[in-house]
Amino acid sequence: MRDYGHEPRFGTFLTPSASQPEQTVRLAQVSEQSGLDLVTFQDHPYQPAFLDTWTLLSFVAARTQRILLAPNVTNLPLRPPAVLARAAASLDLLSDGRVELGLGAGAFWQAIEAMGSPRLTPAQSVQALQEAIRIIRELWDTSQRGGVRVDGERYRVIGAKRGPAPAHRIPIVLGAYKPRMLRLVGTDADGWLPTLGYLPGKEALAESNDIIDEAAATAGREPSEISRWLNVGIDDIDPSSLAELALEYGISTFVLGTDDPHTIARFGQEVAPAVRELVAAERTPPAASATAAHTETTDTARTELGVSPTPDDGTRLSPRLPWDESTRPTAPPAPQGYEYTPRGRAVSRHLVDVHDHLRSELRQLRDLMAQVKQGTLGIGAARSQLNRMTLRQNNWTLGAYCEAYCRVVTQHHTLEDEGIFAHLRSVDSGLAPVLDRLEEEHRVIHDVLEGVDRALVRLAANPDDHTELEHAVDLLTDTLLSHFAYEERELLEPLARYGMYEGQL
Repeated sequence: MRDYGHEPRFGTFLTPSASQPEQTVRLAQVSEQSGLDLVTFQDHPYQPAFLDTWTLLSFVAARTQRILLAPNVTNLPLRPPAVLARAAASLDLLSDGRVELGLGAGAFWQAIEAMGSPRLTPAQSVQALQEAIRIIRELWDTSQRGGVRVDGERYRVIGAKRGPAPAHRIPIVLGAYKPRMLRLVGTDADGWLPTLGYLPGKEALAESNDIIDEAAATAGREPSEISRWLNVGIDDIDPSSLAELALEYGISTFVLGTDDPHTIARFGQEVAPAVRELVAAERTPPAASATAAHTETTDTARTELGVSPTPDDGTRLSPRLPWDESTRPTAPPAPQGYEYTPRGRAVSRHLVDVHDHLRSELRQLRDLMAQVKQGTLGIGAARSQLNRMTLRQNNWTLGAYCEAYCRVVTQHHTLEDEGIFAHLRSVDSGLAPVLDRLEEEHRVIHDVLEGVDRALVRLAANPDDHTELEHAVDLLTDTLLSHFAYEERELLEPLARYGMYEGQL
């Protein structure tokens, strides 16, 4: 077992397509909205069909708020390390510390030569990479006095001034497969990033870890200091398989290569929490598990599930809701004694987590309203912030938890065949009335949110009258909190029992 104890992280590996640049940016935003930790892009400066990676990373940083950003991996022969160091540090400062640096020694040498860089032998490439790492780290280190001097065989800097220092210590992660490169990971890097499809099998992960760990120990480092990343494909993302990779082979950062928004959302909203749950369960001592089970609360079904819906205290700010809560149907009762899997609990628990995020954004919206009323925030800025919120996306789905799986395509809110509602209907016809009601409420919520935007527009014409905006935000608050509570009350248990799609559990 090779578990280095790192918390699992999940990200995407997106194609930097120059033919659809806005779609590429949108996929990065979907990655963030789906709860993923990072978004990465390949770096092939000789490929005219691709956007320039560093320009794209900078643009995506400006269009996102939380997600980490990394090249996967930087083509070092076409990115001089001294310039790369300043580019990475600058982006890290501008993005509040969201940059991680993937580095590669170079491939496709004919194309690299065509761009003006000389071809290097494998040994020269490793030496160049080692020199580049030293230069980059030296330029970032503003705690030292004097210029940076590295007189290498491939790269030379003669008294270059230090700085700027990045916002945080940017980890350097190497794309590596051969022993010389793997040893460099162990001695000089913060992480290792291979692609699963390029490896002959999982045994290669273990063999490579041995080389990295031995080199790290020789250099006086703990092997656990080095994170293990892995690029994976859509056929590799079964939660049990990823949990095995984490626990048996030490992989802690899983980067999915896909440009499909549905797959991205499923990876972030279903696969990632399921893997975290499985890894945490394996790492938790049995005694702690027993204690946790003993403290789980209230009625029998919820005690077995271990997840409780957020209660609705009945507080209302508006004179009336756009629906009658008393007519809401209820789901069939849960079977007694049902044993929920860790993966099922993770699906259920993550619905509450996502709703909590949306509740937080609702508080942010109310704060924006207060700032506009007080005159501390302009209306244009308020509309801009509203449009960046998860709540403002076009695809209203199962409380945003299954946002990318089902969408409003007609007045009747029909769902895609593989969507979550179709799956739940297929396994439990008794859920149909609840799902129908949820779809109806999704449409109403979308209209209510549009009403907030319209109120902001009208406020611009009459900036002294905040009445319409206050009423619109109060109505949004009431509808969302009511809807989230109802959705959790009816669907937490079925989601844990049936999963989000066929064969998930």
